[in-house]
Amino acid sequence: MLILTPQEVTLAQSASDKTTAIKNIAATLTQQGYVEAGYVEGMLTRESQSSTFLGNGIAIPHGTTETRGLVQKTGVSVHHFPEGVDWGNGTVYVAIGIAAKSDEHLGILKQLTKVLSADGVETALKEAKTAQDIINVLNGQTQLMADFDASLIQLKFPASDMLQMTAVAGGLLRNTGCTTDEYISEIITKTPTDLGNGLWLISGGAGVNRSAMSFVSTANDCEFEGKQVKGLIAFAACNASHKPLLYKLTQLILSKRQHEVLDGDMDQLLNLFDLSEKTPEISEDAANVATFKIKNTHGLHARPGAMLVAEAKKFEATIRVENLDGEGGSVNAKSLMKVIALGVKHGHRLQFSADGTDAELALTSIGKAIESGLGEG
Repeated sequence: MLILTPQEVTLAQSASDKTTAIKNIAATLTQQGYVEAGYVEGMLTRESQSSTFLGNGIAIPHGTTETRGLVQKTGVSVHHFPEGVDWGNGTVYVAIGIAAKSDEHLGILKQLTKVLSADGVETALKEAKTAQDIINVLNGQTQLMADFDASLIQLKFPASDMLQMTAVAGGLLRNTGCTTDEYISEIITKTPTDLGNGLWLISGGAGVNRSAMSFVSTANDCEFEGKQVKGLIAFAACNASHKPLLYKLTQLILSKRQHEVLDGDMDQLLNLFDLSEKTPEISEDAANVATFKIKNTHGLHARPGAMLVAEAKKFEATIRVENLDGEGGSVNAKSLMKVIALGVKHGHRLQFSADGTDAELALTSIGKAIESGLGEG
């Protein structure tokens, strides 16, 4: 399987459009001895057939099956575009040029799955300064979402003033290793922000190891500057990964839903700030099920995968798919990233489950699309 390393990264690139970017990437692949000069035509042809933009600022330009003979050895070339390149259906900050003799690029797609749907990836790639920064993001080693779990919540603490509330909120962050005492020393000198209805906010950036959010509510009647205090949210930020949680909090405040934070129990708070992707579930009793074998010579790479997902999206039914010849369970058939992550190769059997008024029609249509080759004949 192809593995991304800093040695393959070319920093600080710029291109007026994606054609120029692809030509530059192809030139690097040629210089590295991965491909012969004519491989660039295959990359441009592939791009004209179907965009290689995957989302979250990432594209994977690669050649066609007809130009695989020009690949001298399997490899990749990663170009970083801090100013971004218009890829037609999104802005690309990192393009991974792939030279593969067979279906090694499926491994790259599977490797990228975790970051293709995560918040903060585009910003992290855009602001990356070193090759290792980029590889860390692509490998899922960069913190993209601030921590917030049960260990960062203290409900009904018997606090008598804001100073105690602040110390407890900071202590939760320190005890989980997100911050040091330096962070507590900073926030206890700050004036918190009133978010309304007894909810307050404090933040700091000193002594922060990992971005995180904590929450403390009080069991006592407590006031600060003549205003009621019911709960305090504390942010610790060392990168931009706290922004999705902050945005969620802003939405709650604007819609006057502070009570959901202040009155929620542990599970309710965790669900309230859970920003992970939710995938539909299907009742086994209600599901229509069908199994189809993939005929595509090189499996479900970007183009046939996109065709399959596009077919599933035509229907209202909830549709899930499982690779019976791979690892893992069923995933949302309308999510390109999750479908590609199944690592489907030639001959693999896909089991589809559908639930809804048009479920049976959906499975019939998907079966026909697979039988026809998903755009590859």
